[in-house]
Amino acid sequence: MRQSQQKIVPADELLCHQTPETFATIHQSDISWTEKIWGSLFARDGSIQVDVGVGKYHNRNVIDMFAGISRGKEQLTVRASRQLDLDPERVGVGPVDYEVIEPLKKVRFVLRENHMLPIRFDLTVTGVLPPFLEQKDAQREPHGFRIQSDLLRYHQASTVSGRVWVDGETIEVRDDEWFGFRDHSWGVRMDVGDPAPDVFKPQRLDSNFILTWSPMWLLRPDGSTYEIHHYLQWVDGEVVYFSGFENRPDGTQVPLHGMQDDLKYDPVNRRLLGGKLTFDAGWGQTRTLEIEPISDTGFHLGTGLYFGFKGHRHGQWHGPQHLDGERYADASSPATVKEIHQLRDCVIRCREGDAVGYGIFESMVIGEHRRYGLTRETSIL
Repeated sequence: MRQSQQKIVPADELLCHQTPETFATIHQSDISWTEKIWGSLFARDGSIQVDVGVGKYHNRNVIDMFAGISRGKEQLTVRASRQLDLDPERVGVGPVDYEVIEPLKKVRFVLRENHMLPIRFDLTVTGVLPPFLEQKDAQREPHGFRIQSDLLRYHQASTVSGRVWVDGETIEVRDDEWFGFRDHSWGVRMDVGDPAPDVFKPQRLDSNFILTWSPMWLLRPDGSTYEIHHYLQWVDGEVVYFSGFENRPDGTQVPLHGMQDDLKYDPVNRRLLGGKLTFDAGWGQTRTLEIEPISDTGFHLGTGLYFGFKGHRHGQWHGPQHLDGERYADASSPATVKEIHQLRDCVIRCREGDAVGYGIFESMVIGEHRRYGLTRETSIL
């Protein structure tokens, strides 16, 4: 008997259909299709940070996760993956689960006790602003015709409460002492799985490349708040993607049209040292923000499989159940950064005039960039 083209799953009970297909079917068969949840949550004094992510790769029949802690230069990470169709309704993998408590307002991340590392957490993340969409990231591959990125994302500035356990120590997490950001994205995504062996793929390290992504929440002296967010991708002198907005409490988004930076990076590990971001606000207006790392705390996303890690990549099949992890005493050392890459959720303070606040600054600076004092010889992924 021929198998039906349709397959019913529990989500089909919901009144959420938008195509004449079941929820077992994505509108395209690209195996890079990904739906991802991410959070970077930190103590406002910079003493500790929790990073967590769950990725669902529908056409690969895989769901994976990472959960980790950065304390200064120390970094601990637990990873897991599993076969998706064995439990398609669970938004979780191994010891990690994700729960929507109040849609678009409050979610919960849980890392349970596990045999890999002595870390766990139970954290409730509550939005202090609405979630905001970024510009759709739609890009073709630089050589050829394939759409390599067709991705939509929203993020939300939030406070955090709950508990974290590390090495037997209990850390109380309070909304007035912690802050963070979460996001949710879906679509065709770059760097999922191993590159196809019979398809030409240029080496990223052969280009001069800059990626910066940063949500920054700011508080004015009168008590009002807002957010400045940007995402920039720059390749060999050309901006290939930019999204920028001032995001306001009433949900309004005011576009920013471009950005110039005056930043400094450590020449050894390319960690952010601080500087200024100047945004084109239109009609000849500019807005300048000063940013600085709060501490050495900042989670390197390579151990979460961003751009690969020790032969493992996002969405890769590791069997019905898989769990691993590791601990680095100094995630800033050159040898370690070569393994875990420079992309990092750096915890920052930010200032615009008399408004001050907190943010996450993700950056990759590949190749030679004389204005930063960075040479090709010291370039790392």
